[in-house]
Amino acid sequence: MTKAERVKYLIIGNSAGGIGAAEAIREVDRAGAIAIVSSEPYHAYSRPLISQYLVEGRPLQRMMFRPADFYKEKNIQAILGQEVTGLNIDKHNVKLDDGRSIIWEKLLLATGSSPIVPNIEGIGLKGVFTFTTRDDARAIYKFLNQYHTEVRAVVIGGGLIGISATEALVKRGVKVTIVEMKERILNTILDEEASFLVEASLNELGVEIINGHIVSRITSFLPGRATGIALDNDRPIPCEMVIVAVGVQPRTKIVSETGIRIDRGILVDHHMATSSPDVYACGDVAEAYDFIYDENRLTPIWPNAYIGGRIAGFNMAGLPTEYQGGTSMNAMKYFGLAIVSAGILTPPDDSYEVISEKHGHVYKKVVLKNGLIVGVIFSGDIEKSGIIYNLMKNRVNVDTFKQALIADDFGLISLPEEIWRPLLEHTSPVTPSLATSDKQPEKMAIGDLGLVSGR
Repeated sequence: MTKAERVKYLIIGNSAGGIGAAEAIREVDRAGAIAIVSSEPYHAYSRPLISQYLVEGRPLQRMMFRPADFYKEKNIQAILGQEVTGLNIDKHNVKLDDGRSIIWEKLLLATGSSPIVPNIEGIGLKGVFTFTTRDDARAIYKFLNQYHTEVRAVVIGGGLIGISATEALVKRGVKVTIVEMKERILNTILDEEASFLVEASLNELGVEIINGHIVSRITSFLPGRATGIALDNDRPIPCEMVIVAVGVQPRTKIVSETGIRIDRGILVDHHMATSSPDVYACGDVAEAYDFIYDENRLTPIWPNAYIGGRIAGFNMAGLPTEYQGGTSMNAMKYFGLAIVSAGILTPPDDSYEVISEKHGHVYKKVVLKNGLIVGVIFSGDIEKSGIIYNLMKNRVNVDTFKQALIADDFGLISLPEEIWRPLLEHTSPVTPSLATSDKQPEKMAIGDLGLVSGR
């Protein structure tokens, strides 16, 4: 029997949360052995850039968000391309699919999420893809390169992943149809007005959007290959490829029989600790504190994963640090239309106040409750959205200047000095960038907007 390896810190997951944790640990503990295990065989890369891979075949070196010598420089053992096949919480032991065992003192679960694949007829045919990893983008890229004529694609799902895939496909010259089961695309991260602005941009580029329907089956008139889909109203849509983008789900299988508390994701406290001693979780797999809803929620976005990872890493290394909370937030740019959204976008009742302004492609909306900002959407002109987000994050009462928030000339100077000075001086303990050297503006996290543009 192979003797088990021993490490002080074991991190399962090699994306934003895992890297954030490793960096935080090394700031506190320079010597403790760290191992990172990942099922993907790649150096840590920026998942938001997989659309760029699909467009241009971007090499891994231009997708990495840390230098090539990162693991060596931080003295981290990177165990890549290995699945965790067993986790024993009581014995502090994990088993990998190559047969080795690792005994740990502190464990971080940063296992992320996996795509939801509906159980519909034809889902296993050639030409059907998901779109959440570099390998997904690579498979689609190779598939498209087989064709020398126009390719037709159906994207199942009009959420963030589906629209990102659509943008990349359109840039590759693919004719795209989006099928969204709800009444509008991007319905979980935008309100009705902003969704329509994105739909209009897509329509102008020839993208057909079918709302309020589902794909009942993927059809095949060639052996083993997808050649179209059928909607729930039996309308056929011919195509050469199908992208399944109906959403993601936390990868919690690894802890399903450990006794660790799970709701929709792994439940964590303000130290990112799970219900089991010495075990932490962060990122897409974790249900962490949401400061807008004042409860634990899933917020599967890149910046929250990194921040949560850093908080977990500090605590794993013995430096007590509290997570102040995150919330849903997105910054995107599709076909020239820049949009930022965060928090509650559609008020559930009349106890909320909404102030908004719209002209052309410029749309600004701020949702308030008891004088506090609880939601924001900026479209077309997002320059000052970082200030608004910081006012929301810092729970600043904006009652006395709320109308100024959507004014064209809004900036820090619009705020009372006792408010703008602390904001201007504010720095975050989790500011190290996750960017690649040529980070795309449409993939920037809302936190990256900071306060620079508002000075």
